[in-house]
Amino acid sequence: MISTGRIQISRELDHYPQEIELVRLIRAHAPDAVFLSVDSLPEALAIYRAMPGHGIELPVVAVGRSCEPSVLLEIMRAGIREFVAQPFEPEAVNETLNNLQQICQQNSPAIPFTDQVYSFIPSKQGVGTSTVALNTAISLSRHPNTPTLLIDMDMSQGIIGFMLKLNNTHSIVEAAENAARLDETLWPQLVSRLGAMDVIHSGRYSPEYRIEIGNIRLILEFARRLYKIICVDLSGNLEKYSLDLMQESKRVFLVVTPEIPSLHLAREKLAFFKSLDLADRVCVLLNRSHKRSLVSAAQIEDLLGVSVLASLSNDYHGVHRALQSGRAVDQSSELGKQFNQLANLILEKNTGEPEMKRKLIEYLSLLPQRAVTEVK
Repeated sequence: MISTGRIQISRELDHYPQEIELVRLIRAHAPDAVFLSVDSLPEALAIYRAMPGHGIELPVVAVGRSCEPSVLLEIMRAGIREFVAQPFEPEAVNETLNNLQQICQQNSPAIPFTDQVYSFIPSKQGVGTSTVALNTAISLSRHPNTPTLLIDMDMSQGIIGFMLKLNNTHSIVEAAENAARLDETLWPQLVSRLGAMDVIHSGRYSPEYRIEIGNIRLILEFARRLYKIICVDLSGNLEKYSLDLMQESKRVFLVVTPEIPSLHLAREKLAFFKSLDLADRVCVLLNRSHKRSLVSAAQIEDLLGVSVLASLSNDYHGVHRALQSGRAVDQSSELGKQFNQLANLILEKNTGEPEMKRKLIEYLSLLPQRAVTEVK
């Protein structure tokens, strides 16, 4: 069949994979169709029936050593409509491939592909964006069935690896250099596991390194098939790849503090995002908030023209303890609870807190007309 020049093999197995391996392989390679040997009919049918349970809808071609009526009957009962038997006759193979092409054109192959990509960007350096991104990602990963990936894309000052005390020598640099050949074997070597969350750190200090946008897109495309949630920690320097990632994001979280320089630069960035048609997906996270702050959350909303999605307490000691141990802030602390509430809000879950019950989109619809005019 390969000699026809009409198909390209993404992955070839010499065994029937377990269900977990099967799903991982399909999500990693994103094939248009599956050619399934029916030499062991029970195992073949088990694989075929396992795919829909994971949201995978792909055309399947049964391949057999002979064309036995009993086998044909079983696979047709299961729902498999295409079958080719050895020896492969060119006419029969071409007919099967024509049918397969028609099926793919009429119904695009369905492989789960998350849209939950969240970018975190600072209004200015030093506002604690990496702390916010890390702890939000960990809180999101604690929810059931939410495999999460955290990517540190700050090539000049990325500190996620340091914060978590990661000793994986591989980083986003290696991921970018191998973007075109990412698979289920290479990927686990690039990420570090932390509970239910995978992390790719930024690697050694390399401000001169330039990542190609095309490679970042390949990484994101690959990761979207493996994870339910992807969080990206950006530098704030608005590199081309950062802007591209923000365009791919469901939400962009602009992290600010209640200091005037931070708010001034946040306002400048919001105006810039508006020029890129990104303003409708930008949310503000107020970090290091405290009751005695000279600038209230309401005043920040008036100044920026965007609602403050969440206020995060200024817990210097709690963050310092987390850094010392290479983990998230204590869940039982006020700040830890706020990160959990933020995760619930992102996932649009009811937290039981009156001020956190509104959905994310409702916060974005509360833009005061006066404030919107100011941003212009």
